[in-house]
Amino acid sequence: MHYISFTLLLNKLIFENEKYLADYFVFSLLWVRNGNGQEAANGEYKPGGKPAALIFTHFNTAFSDGTSRPEFAVTRAYLGYEYNFSKELFARVTLDVADPKLGELKNTAFLKFAYLEYKKDRFSGSFGMIATTQFKLSEKIWGLRYIEKTFQDAYKLNASADLGISLDYKFADFISADFSLYNGEGYKNIQKDSCLRPALGVTIFPVKNVTARIYADYMGNDVKQSSLATFAAYTGKKLMLAAEYNYQKNFAMKEGQDVFGYSLFGTFAISSKSLLFARFDDLRSGIPDGMDEPWQLSKDGQLLMGGADFTILKGIRISPNVRYWIPADESVPAITYAFLNLELRF
Repeated sequence: MHYISFTLLLNKLIFENEKYLADYFVFSLLWVRNGNGQEAANGEYKPGGKPAALIFTHFNTAFSDGTSRPEFAVTRAYLGYEYNFSKELFARVTLDVADPKLGELKNTAFLKFAYLEYKKDRFSGSFGMIATTQFKLSEKIWGLRYIEKTFQDAYKLNASADLGISLDYKFADFISADFSLYNGEGYKNIQKDSCLRPALGVTIFPVKNVTARIYADYMGNDVKQSSLATFAAYTGKKLMLAAEYNYQKNFAMKEGQDVFGYSLFGTFAISSKSLLFARFDDLRSGIPDGMDEPWQLSKDGQLLMGGADFTILKGIRISPNVRYWIPADESVPAITYAFLNLELRF
């Protein structure tokens, strides 16, 4: 019953008209009841699945040049279903409901994830609409996605999901490598073309509590876009410190549109349910031939942010925090933000 429900949902999401998505999705969540796959009493694995939801919302007030602007927003609502066919085989379907930033539309649903994943021993692989790997590690260590995205995601250097295939192999306890091949369009713009994006990443664990990673990809026809991302972190029992540097040449496959910058962030655990955090981002763009200033000067700048994260109950997190944006364009005033972020997970 539950396997059929999952299969029908996947078919609806991928192959049929989008007007059926919301109705069928809610119907499936109401009728699926069994939990994650688990070992039965006789030792035989019992397949199982569960619905999942993750919601990000916030209230903020922006202060700039003597004026203030308050805002309430639901920035993300992930609604999905996960199913374990066996110990090694896992599937996931997730809708992402958010503001598409297009015209007068306020909210719309995108198919964020729809993939099959296989894991056994040192090998793992996934196929379909999958999570991309360029900032997956930094986002996991940052751990505060509901407050702010990591550098590459926040400044649109790469998408967090895409159609493709990803393979990962752990050669030893201290090193692993992953190869991916993506459609290159992200999850909001699925289309067929001849421009794919191959990617290669290597992650090492040189000493206890230290992680380092280097990642590169490229795509394009006449003009090639290439990305380089480096990341290093210390993750102790209470203290976490991390740094990343990102460079993208020919952003959006346009000659001379280079984007680069770095991010420094850290957290300190006060208790098992609360922590303090701080972060600094520096975003820059290159100066193309024939121009006398950076090509996206209006978006360049520096971000300072800090605050606290509290787990109120299982599945509920809240964060009061402040942010200060300093535009690279000196003619534009700086902006101070006071935020209250909320995460609901169930």
